[in-house]
Amino acid sequence: MNQILKGKVALVTGGSRGLGAVTAEKLAELGANVAISYAASAGKAEAVVAKLRKLGVSAMAIKADQSDLSTAKPLIETVIAEFGKLDILVNNAGIAIQGQRVDDPLLDGEKYNRQWQVNVMGTIANTRAAALKLSDGGRIIFIGSGLGSCVPFPGVADYAATKWALVGYAKGIARDLGPRNITVNVIQPGIMPTDMAADVAGELPDREAILDMHPIRRIANLEEVADIVCYIAGPSAGYINGETVNLAGGFGI
Repeated sequence: MNQILKGKVALVTGGSRGLGAVTAEKLAELGANVAISYAASAGKAEAVVAKLRKLGVSAMAIKADQSDLSTAKPLIETVIAEFGKLDILVNNAGIAIQGQRVDDPLLDGEKYNRQWQVNVMGTIANTRAAALKLSDGGRIIFIGSGLGSCVPFPGVADYAATKWALVGYAKGIARDLGPRNITVNVIQPGIMPTDMAADVAGELPDREAILDMHPIRRIANLEEVADIVCYIAGPSAGYINGETVNLAGGFGI
């Protein structure tokens, strides 16, 4: 395989499972040394690290709960201390709280507020900390959601809004960091076969209704999403900046 990222250092937040784990592996296959962060799944995180090391790269897992903004700076500093630099930040970590409409008298405000803390404020904290250290010519990639562009069913207002917020933030920092040739982009996948999707499946329309919303009647697979992340992280994507890339089989058109 072409080692187009050989010598690069990447951090994938929420890299112990799902899309984060697959993205970390794909980056390693392209030659990047990879750090992953995790909130609670130490065993899963170390299993990912072991797999990455078998690919011949350096790798490490760092515990950092993204709901705690104070962990952002130590997270980035740990990566720099271990690898000497940071070239690629993949803001993948996030949670999905869905199912309750805004006028539901039983709306669990604290739970939904935590989603904002993790998905938006935690992601911003990591990005601010990384921006100070990121190599010129580096990459920042946000993992958004198809719901960041289109909201075709109820009960997802807060989740969708957290992803819309990241789009605006990414465009703004693309302006800020452009003079350093750092690109900033958002990848918006559709529904994927992840634990997070399984956790909220009962709160969404049934499978057939979901598939009916996609001209290509299937959900995304993790590998094809991770491949696009790696392309944006690579040398051929140096002029793609401030963009939102939908990877959702036509969802929302």
